[in-house]
Amino acid sequence: MRRLAPILLAAALASPASAQSLLNGLFADHAVVQRDRPLPVFGTAKPGETVTASFAGQTLTAKAGPDGAWRVDFPATPAGGPYAITAATASAKASASDVLVGDVWLCSGQSNMEMQVSASGDAWNQINNGAANDTIRMATIEKADARSPAKDFKKPPAWKPTNKDTVGAFSASCFYFARELQKTRQVPLGLIHASWGGSGIEAWMTPTALRKVGGYDDAIAVLNLSITDQAAASRRWGEVIKAWWSAKTPGQAALAPWTGAGTWTAAPRDLGIWERWGVPALAEFNGVVWFKTEVELTAAQAAQAATLGLGQIDEMDTTYLNGVGVGATSGSWLERNYALPIGSLKAGKNTIVASAYDTYANGGMYGDPAKRALTLADGTQLPLTSWSYRIEPRAGGDPPRAPWDTLSGVSTLYNGMLAPMGPYAYGGLAWYQGETNVGRDKAYVNLLGAFMAERRLGQAPDMPALVVQLADYGGYATAPGLPAGTAALRDAQRRAVAADPRAGLVVTHDIGDPYDIHPANKQEVGRRLALAARRLYGEPVTTGPEVVSAKRSGDTVVVSFAQVGGGRLVARGSDRVIGFELCDTTCRWVDGRVDGTSVVLNGSGSKVRFAWADSPSFNLFDAEGLPAGPFEVEVKL
Repeated sequence: MRRLAPILLAAALASPASAQSLLNGLFADHAVVQRDRPLPVFGTAKPGETVTASFAGQTLTAKAGPDGAWRVDFPATPAGGPYAITAATASAKASASDVLVGDVWLCSGQSNMEMQVSASGDAWNQINNGAANDTIRMATIEKADARSPAKDFKKPPAWKPTNKDTVGAFSASCFYFARELQKTRQVPLGLIHASWGGSGIEAWMTPTALRKVGGYDDAIAVLNLSITDQAAASRRWGEVIKAWWSAKTPGQAALAPWTGAGTWTAAPRDLGIWERWGVPALAEFNGVVWFKTEVELTAAQAAQAATLGLGQIDEMDTTYLNGVGVGATSGSWLERNYALPIGSLKAGKNTIVASAYDTYANGGMYGDPAKRALTLADGTQLPLTSWSYRIEPRAGGDPPRAPWDTLSGVSTLYNGMLAPMGPYAYGGLAWYQGETNVGRDKAYVNLLGAFMAERRLGQAPDMPALVVQLADYGGYATAPGLPAGTAALRDAQRRAVAADPRAGLVVTHDIGDPYDIHPANKQEVGRRLALAARRLYGEPVTTGPEVVSAKRSGDTVVVSFAQVGGGRLVARGSDRVIGFELCDTTCRWVDGRVDGTSVVLNGSGSKVRFAWADSPSFNLFDAEGLPAGPFEVEVKL
């Protein structure tokens, strides 16, 4: 890698705010930009202003459009640096120093991508021994959601070179991937990390991509309505939840919870986390609990606008006033304060009902009880006390998420975290997500395919996309043929990657933890990510046994694999292979034996499953120690 003298910074800089917008926030000190491709440099200036930008000895000009957006494209530059990027107008100047040119990767997903080096296995040793590497740099994008594409980051990202003071806060999977990849691709590596624990894939996609997948038109329409008329959108969303409840509880309209009808049980005075109430039915309950209270108003009070405060709710709510939807929020950390326009209230008794939907760990209405109040426009505050509750049976499925739901809505995280990146050039995607989409595997195949295609837009059309498959977590299989949501999602990930010639799958179901959804061995995740990237770069490496076919052969089924390291399969700890099922109308476990790069199963069936459990038991690896990935495929004659 060649080293060049840095270009001197402009002597005069604009104020931080104008400097931030003149150059996009990713063009900051210590940035890494993509090599060997035209380099877009862009930002926001005053409409009509001429912008002069410089990089690597080149100077280009552009005129800011009516919205202030400007862009220039510098010629492709080989790996090297450091350089400076400068931009100037008649009214502002901005610059970024110590900029390297190399390969840029976008690392994104939910909590397993978000897990920091400091929380991963062997953290102290990794941080304190040999972490210094000025040519691996990470920029972490601040968490932000939005209902329409944001032009600027919530907070400008700061690029951090790797050292013992910075690496502890890096995404562990992303960092270990880069460190391993740089052993064979000796160029600077820039890592843009954009993740949010608990997020669904739909939140990271644009409305355009979701429309192509299909089934999201209504959600997108409600989201767009919420931008211009939140009250109308809340009413409309309230009807969606009503329809969900009515469909799962046919013939029970007289007991509809949003009306306040039916049987309710008095809740503890200060509410709080329901697992702590001492109610057996709620001790480990994840699902919907409805909460109800009432408030009496005079005619003068009812004639006012008001704000309905409910405090914090873990983790999602849809709230009704007199049977009309008035708000829906996701996020246990958020205070609920819903605006009630004039005409929402009535004289006499007003019934407030909130459905609290909890998917993991604690649930309930909690925090300061004083924040649960109705505040009228004249300043009068009416405490909301005497709450009662009603548990919604899990049978029939869980409710849909509001389209503006931070983590499981439509486009919310794309709008808040990816859209501000604009056309910043990157050369690869590493995606570690899926836990939140367990149970929606049929849709996930197309969603993941569309997501990878969308991330390539404006980038190289053959850009590598790496997908980390879900690790083992949850129950073991106690009988063949049982449903397993995590296994089904893993297979959806496998099928989406198999349909994309520039995608690579990273199998991890041997390095997870059945009791912890956040396995600590992120070094091995990074090593396998690097193997997948190297394979897509055309290097002669194998990435673990991939099922090719299952064919009937007499009274056996022969399952063939590709990408077998060392040219042979291995049944660890036994002379037979375990983890296979053969299925027709029912499934049964079958023994198998290794035959080179195939496994021969005793028996017949219309399909074969392997490692089909949330936490599967299996022993099939290749000679280089990589596991065969889980799958379900049809048996061909």
